[in-house]
Amino acid sequence: MKQVIKRPLITEKNTIHNAMGVYVFEVNTQATKPEIKKAVEKSFGVKVDSVNTSQCRGHVKMTKYGAGKVPHWKKAYVKLMPGEKIALFEGV
Repeated sequence: MKQVIKRPLITEKNTIHNAMGVYVFEVNTQATKPEIKKAVEKSFGVKVDSVNTSQCRGHVKMTKYGAGKVPHWKKAYVKLMPGEKIALFEGV
């Protein structure tokens, strides 16, 4: 079985989403919305309202050692039911 959720994305912009009940995760590029919903509900014990996904395209990045490639990845915006929270994002 593939690992669906890779890591939570905690940025300044995403903390604004957290106030509205939307949490952002980096997920497997092959993961579907129902798989993401099931993984979040099982991992954090919350009820998910909706899932939106976004494909983030890779690019070539120049460093002092030469060119390197940033791979493609997928981002999931998970909206929880009203009253639900994930403690990982709350700093508890």
